[in-house]
Amino acid sequence: MNPSPAHAELLAAFRRAEADAAHKSGLIQGLAKKGPKAIQAATETAAKAAKRRDSYARKLKDLGVDPSV
Repeated sequence: MNPSPAHAELLAAFRRAEADAAHKSGLIQGLAKKGPKAIQAATETAAKAAKRRDSYARKLKDLGVDPSV
């Protein structure tokens, strides 16, 4: 079954948020040498990105679309 255009846009937004969350989580490791303030900022940014990703996933599940597909 093909998702409607609205579902497709939401799925694309989820994919971008998923990639963004993974990227920002990876930045934490790179900033380890810069000190605790940099790590704290990166951790907060990564948490926000993960929350945004989870929000999109919840919206897709409410519409009956499996985001893992």
